[in-house]
Amino acid sequence: MIEVKNLTKNFDNKTVLFNISTTFETGKTNLVIGQSGSGKTVLMKNLIGLLKPTTGQVLYDGRNFVELSKKETTKMRREMGMIFQGGALFDSLTVQENVRFPLDIFSNKNLRDRIKRAEECLARVNLLDAEYKYPSEISGGMQKRVSIARAIVLNPKYLFCDEPNSGLDPKTSIVIDKLLSSITKEYNMTTIINTHDMNSVMGIGENILFIYKGHKDWQGTKDEIMSSTNKHLNDLIFASDLFKKVKQAETNEEYSEENSPL
Repeated sequence: MIEVKNLTKNFDNKTVLFNISTTFETGKTNLVIGQSGSGKTVLMKNLIGLLKPTTGQVLYDGRNFVELSKKETTKMRREMGMIFQGGALFDSLTVQENVRFPLDIFSNKNLRDRIKRAEECLARVNLLDAEYKYPSEISGGMQKRVSIARAIVLNPKYLFCDEPNSGLDPKTSIVIDKLLSSITKEYNMTTIINTHDMNSVMGIGENILFIYKGHKDWQGTKDEIMSSTNKHLNDLIFASDLFKKVKQAETNEEYSEENSPL
């Protein structure tokens, strides 16, 4: 579990995040949504230590990440997996070598065991057949799956995903969503996903945080989001064709029930 307590982030004299307090639950897919410029990327950077909060705490199972020493921070990072928006694979390395890279840096295992672990993770994302190919030789969706395999190779307790479906077609996005959801439960991780994909919200949104102009404006589940009265949230989600269709279907169903002769 990751707890954020009264987190504020300033850049010079401008406040980007305002006193945010929230909890990201273990074993669930925690989604952070908001319009571009809302502050969700800044929030994630504060969570993983790329930025330091101006005030507030970030607690990893009770450990305040903000106050850790350099040595303790390095140790904590080994418990984190990260999936970047662009995949961030090394073009000069094979798929297997990309997945193995964190092991080569942080693990004391011998090469044979590191290769075995990398292959286990590739098998988990159904890409073992591609282990000797290079990133340029596989599709965008496959590259994202390689990124997922690399992110879990060290058995992380916390998984961070920045727009994992960016640039993918809807069918491939669903595959990635299901994979992230199943891996979260399998490894019992605290998974946090920054996304603008409303299909992901309805598909795997077990705990959804909505950021509006740097403020925590709403939090709930994918089931609760449809009945939300939050204007800012509704303006965002119902701009999606998917949500328009769902809302229209609900409206039609309610109308039919009200006018039923029975």
